[in-house]
Amino acid sequence: MSRDKQWEVVIGLETHAQLQTKSKIFSGSSIAFGAEPNVQASAVDIALPGVLPVLNREAVVCAIKFGLAVGATIAPRSVFARKNYFYPDLPKGYQISQFEIPVVSGGGLAIRVGAANDPNATAVEKFVHLTRAHLEEDAGKSLHEDFHGRTGIDLNRAGTPLLEIVTEPDMRSSAEAVAYARALHALVQWIGICDGNMQEGSFRCDANVSVRRPGQPLGTRREIKNLNSFRFMQQAIDFEVQWQIAEIEEGRAIRQATVLFDPDTGETRAMRTKEDAHDYRYFPDPDLLPLEIKADWIAQVQSGLPELPQAMQQRFQSELGLSAYDAAALTASREMAAYFEAALESAGRENAKPVANWIMGELSARLNKEGLEIAAAPLSAPQLAGIVRRIADNTISNKIARDVFDALWAGDGKDADAVIDAKGWKQITDTGAIEALVDEVLAANQKSVDEYRAGKEKAFNALVGQAMKATRGKANPQQVTDLLKKKLGA
Repeated sequence: MSRDKQWEVVIGLETHAQLQTKSKIFSGSSIAFGAEPNVQASAVDIALPGVLPVLNREAVVCAIKFGLAVGATIAPRSVFARKNYFYPDLPKGYQISQFEIPVVSGGGLAIRVGAANDPNATAVEKFVHLTRAHLEEDAGKSLHEDFHGRTGIDLNRAGTPLLEIVTEPDMRSSAEAVAYARALHALVQWIGICDGNMQEGSFRCDANVSVRRPGQPLGTRREIKNLNSFRFMQQAIDFEVQWQIAEIEEGRAIRQATVLFDPDTGETRAMRTKEDAHDYRYFPDPDLLPLEIKADWIAQVQSGLPELPQAMQQRFQSELGLSAYDAAALTASREMAAYFEAALESAGRENAKPVANWIMGELSARLNKEGLEIAAAPLSAPQLAGIVRRIADNTISNKIARDVFDALWAGDGKDADAVIDAKGWKQITDTGAIEALVDEVLAANQKSVDEYRAGKEKAFNALVGQAMKATRGKANPQQVTDLLKKKLGA
């Protein structure tokens, strides 16, 4: 038995999603990113004597949206607590969070593992169960880089609304953990509760990792903090797993701890011994009433939710005949799905597969190359649909279509028809005209004709190339191929 099969990996994730409100969770201070240090920290945020927190209604709406999106239970009554610990960037000496009664309980997220970049790969579908999601405030931020041996404290982030989303220990590999994190990242953006900006810290994950012999009780976990990159998450978990296995096989016990991942070394290192709930001395916050959410409020939020990714994927498969891979790729973001549906409306449902191919192929490649989001694409959905329609009715070939795409991307024309007319790119479909050109090509390339008839298949491709060159790429390639085969066969 291989070493890997002698051990089972157990992973649970805790994700902090910064909520897209205009102000903080308990004060009217702005949460805009990039302000000068300490200009967005009010008296409430730093708990000066005599101030009182007031709950931000929009933060609660975000929590309800999330609970509905993952099929969870929304608590009719939940409670805020004070979580006590002492850090330089926590001016209150405690964090307002939820402990015993969270606003969201249960639910889960379906993920697909193993086919992210390969349409021919067999994806494994898995359901990751959620334990809870609760509202809390963020701490400030300690700055070490610019102070030459000292630490600066920026309290702008203190009080920023967070939804902490906690899974059951359902994941069994770093690949599953990353697939879950990606799916969650897409979902919170899809329903509009988080901008998902990992570089700015709007979406960050903690991974609880342990190993055990198959069938044995859960091992001791170590928590990898503040993973703000999917690539770093995979590297950190893989390193931690191998480190824990090596420690146990050497006869050393794993101690519960909080660790950090160093992307420069690719290693995790212990930061502190992991606290348990009793270490935080939770108690109900005396300044905040219990949060009550009535059924009519939930119904109101439900009515404003968009169609969710999984439902849209199923619709694309059942109504449009797309594969599971295509449907998942087209719903990677709400903007991508909207672009596809807008293009489909213009191109016609019968062109669903070609539209999908162009979006996932040429369009996505160009966006990646230029570092653009699909919402900023110079090529509109109706313009892309125009290209697809002209391929479908044989006005242009696939090769010319790429030239039309380039022209529209560069702003050279308002639509595919205008570009085709201006450039004279309309495909030649007149069989008589094509046959005359093919006869000229055969007469001028007797050597290739002889080689093909002698069994050299590559010579045929050379003849096709010459025929297409003679028509400046405007002949229908299939007609050229069929005519060449007919004449060479004769």
